[in-house]
Amino acid sequence: MTVRGRQPGRQRQRRRRKTALRRIRARLRRTAWSGGAAAALALALAWQTVWPYVVGAVLVGLLGAIGWWLRKTHLRTVARHRAWQTEQENAARERSMAEVDAMTWQRFESYVAELCRRDGCTQVVVSGKSGDLGADVIGRMPDGRLLVIQCKHYAPHRTVPSGDMQKFLGTARAEHGADVAVFVATCAFTREAEKLALKHGILALHRNLLGAWVRGATLESLLPLNGAGNGHTGRRRAPLD
Repeated sequence: MTVRGRQPGRQRQRRRRKTALRRIRARLRRTAWSGGAAAALALALAWQTVWPYVVGAVLVGLLGAIGWWLRKTHLRTVARHRAWQTEQENAARERSMAEVDAMTWQRFESYVAELCRRDGCTQVVVSGKSGDLGADVIGRMPDGRLLVIQCKHYAPHRTVPSGDMQKFLGTARAEHGADVAVFVATCAFTREAEKLALKHGILALHRNLLGAWVRGATLESLLPLNGAGNGHTGRRRAPLD
């Protein structure tokens, strides 16, 4: 009996709350309509005075919206163009690198020498033999610095280990007196190998940078990107024999 007696009371409370909410909403609607009507009446009475300001505000808002839309459209267009350009450059680089991947290691060393000559290097020679102590290609930078290059024609999925970089570090300057030491590879370097290159000023020319070189970037422009080669323009050595 107690439970049954409570239910009608709760229902009545819910109905009262709903009725009160409907009244509040109706009052708010009447107030809004009244306020809007009063504002419209005031605007109509003062239209001769305020219409230039109203039209000016509308025009400013419209011009601002158009300017915002044009800027957003421009930024989206620029972003899409850059993305497309990057995609095309990457595709072209991969096509070029596919040709490099098809070379023998001997042809690759000769090709690296050709790239050096293209960039203005002089007295470029290719060792083309074992026991060269890491100097696969030797030449002069355009400003006269002695250039020594180690080449590794590995499969793209491989990496150059730190041991190979250590060997090149031990011979590039101690044995050959390099001003600019470059390690060129058709793959990536391990993190340890790159750390060694950065620490000792060797340019670690990994696959992506090699692709940029193949596509037309100069060796000089690549030097600051991944090890700098530790070269400087003030030092000149005697010409190669």
